[in-house]
Amino acid sequence: MSPEEILCVNNLKQHFHINKDLTIKAVDGVTFQVKKGEVFGLVGETGSGKSTVAQTIMGIYPATSGEVYFKGRRISEKEIYRQNKKDLHLNMQIIFQDSAAALNPRMTVEQIITEPLKVNRIMRNKNELRDKLESLLFEVGLDDTYATKRPAEISGGQRQRVAIARCLSTSPDLIIADEPVASLDVSIQAQIINLFQRLQRYYGFSFLLIAHDLSIIKFISDKVAVMLQGRLMELAPTQELFNNPLHPYTRSLLSAVPVPDPVFERNKKILDYDVKDVKTQGEMVEVSFGHYVLQ
Repeated sequence: MSPEEILCVNNLKQHFHINKDLTIKAVDGVTFQVKKGEVFGLVGETGSGKSTVAQTIMGIYPATSGEVYFKGRRISEKEIYRQNKKDLHLNMQIIFQDSAAALNPRMTVEQIITEPLKVNRIMRNKNELRDKLESLLFEVGLDDTYATKRPAEISGGQRQRVAIARCLSTSPDLIIADEPVASLDVSIQAQIINLFQRLQRYYGFSFLLIAHDLSIIKFISDKVAVMLQGRLMELAPTQELFNNPLHPYTRSLLSAVPVPDPVFERNKKILDYDVKDVKTQGEMVEVSFGHYVLQ
């Protein structure tokens, strides 16, 4: 793991044993690195294993095998994770897709946002907590009138802003966002993505963005990995991937991206890719600088 990398995932596997005859290989040998201050996009269809990768990195699921390094520490090892638990809770944060389920419905917005500060003993003074709360609400585009509201009293977009504010409260080094705009209206999606971009530039945190919307990934990411059936199909810098896709599945995904041009949409050809043809074995080969394809 090089000094400029904050997260290193090496041959990560997450297998769920349902019974003696059935094992689901949700993640089956994923390798990638996220550099400090980088926005890394992870895309793929529903069920490809994207969310499982995020939850395994965060320690929600113990890895079946493979390694996860955060700031040089092998956090996939249970003992190392326990030893560095406080630092990990401060410096690794996750934003879930369903903000309604991720926020405690009985707590106010003030309690939700300030809870990490109290639990981690970052702040205890009431005046400091109040100032920090107002600052975080302002950062995510809300005002202090929201402090007394509960999640059920605000919209989906506002709940996601509260989740982002809670995430930022500990000033993390790495934020993992698991399809954070998938359940929002298109106009609200644009606002939240612009908010993410502004906050990432201001705070400089590393950002692992999981999504299935390629237009969002293209807009915000520095590097993109394409996932299918628990494996990475292709990994490259964003412009390289979109301008020169090499894997048939990546080409198929890109051909299906909607374009705001009705004439083009009527005449475009969507490339079919039969997922039965995907290789379950193979390795990622670097075909050009930073551009890897499963072969």
